[in-house]
Amino acid sequence: MNLERDIQRLGSHDLGRMDALLEQFGRVFGDMATYTGNRPSADYMRRLLSRDDFIALVALRDETVVAGLAAYELRKFEQARSEVYLYDLAVADEYRRQGIATALIDALKKIAASRGAYVIIVQADTAPEDEAAIALYSKLGIKEEVLHFDIPVNPG
Repeated sequence: MNLERDIQRLGSHDLGRMDALLEQFGRVFGDMATYTGNRPSADYMRRLLSRDDFIALVALRDETVVAGLAAYELRKFEQARSEVYLYDLAVADEYRRQGIATALIDALKKIAASRGAYVIIVQADTAPEDEAAIALYSKLGIKEEVLHFDIPVNPG
């Protein structure tokens, strides 16, 4: 796998690859219902993939999506700059420990730098199955101790 060549940013015409990325997220995270159970319409996905502030990258092996990430650019108000929030990153089990996740993050760093972003932010869960992700992010960044809160929009 030529990591640089085989990583591609998805655009509005890449609906099949976005579907494959959603399936990859569902398999890797053990949560197919969230990622494939109620997929948005093709029109919704085209609009999302054409947005400047949404970034979807995939790693391909023989034209098959084996890994990918989804990120959002967050424009700041206190300075003319932005942050990139790495929302999800997944690598199929059989392709782990080959540098694919690092290559995806390196590609995201280039995109972030070209947009004037000063940092990429990523959260990691702390369950035992998340140790590999934590090790990767610890190698690439600075760990901050924070609390994360989900505030329901429709309490119920």
